[in-house]
Amino acid sequence: MVAIRTRTSIPMSARDLPLTELLAQAAGPAARVDPTARVDPAALLGDGCHVQGGAVLARGTRLGRGVNVGPNAVFVEAEEGERPSQVADGVRIGANAVVHAGVTLGAKSRVKPGAVVTRSVPPGAIVEGNPAAITGYIDVVQQSLQTLPGRPAVVDERRQRVVTTHVRGVTVHNLPLHADLRGDLTVGEFHRDVPFAPQRYFIVFGVPNREVRGEHAHRRCQQFLICVRGSCSVVADDGQHKVEVALDGPQRGLYLPAMTWGIQYKHTPDAILLVFASDHYDGGDYIREYGQFLAEIEQVAA
Repeated sequence: MVAIRTRTSIPMSARDLPLTELLAQAAGPAARVDPTARVDPAALLGDGCHVQGGAVLARGTRLGRGVNVGPNAVFVEAEEGERPSQVADGVRIGANAVVHAGVTLGAKSRVKPGAVVTRSVPPGAIVEGNPAAITGYIDVVQQSLQTLPGRPAVVDERRQRVVTTHVRGVTVHNLPLHADLRGDLTVGEFHRDVPFAPQRYFIVFGVPNREVRGEHAHRRCQQFLICVRGSCSVVADDGQHKVEVALDGPQRGLYLPAMTWGIQYKHTPDAILLVFASDHYDGGDYIREYGQFLAEIEQVAA
């Protein structure tokens, strides 16, 4: 490997383009590469990249625009049959991190110092540890279970509290809870507590703590989520704003309207997540690529 200061750039949309578009090449301004970094001549660096001292970029590594590679971070060289690592726009990789071959780092994701990344990272995710696991998402507001300033809770005749969020249409529902020496009870009614009459339900359980579920949106289907045992966190994203809500008891529900990107993570070992859906299963209703989700959101807004 040799140290370089210039390299053909590779534009990668912050919307996490499909791989065929992700690898499209174009000429652009030189990236900044520290003289002590080792960058294989076959690596591709996007406009405005910064590769800091001691970093190692293996053959075929591709960096999008504005990627920052921290000191002594290492991209592992691909073995036969593997593809090199792909890094989308705006990614930040901390000092001493290790990124294995075959990994894609989604747009604006963050790799904490010292993390060992063995699996692909979704757009906007924050990963750390060895092996790296998702510990958060950028630009996410931690939703208080109190009302937001200037946005009072809706209180119905049963004194149910519905907490609005700054993500379009997403609400947190504090369901009635009745404590009794014989056992506690929580209850909800469809079209009242749950804003629709469900046509389907599914239950998610046995999820290892480091795994992430969801990562999709629905064009038509609405969902209502209750963690009936244990706890998990849900990130809701309308394309402009993100909120993270902790579902930590069966008396708390989360409403996700159609065209909301949803992610579930931070599952406790005993977590059981019950999801009511407004529609029967339809594979064509799913949007599984974040870039496609953003594009369709723009079409709706136009």
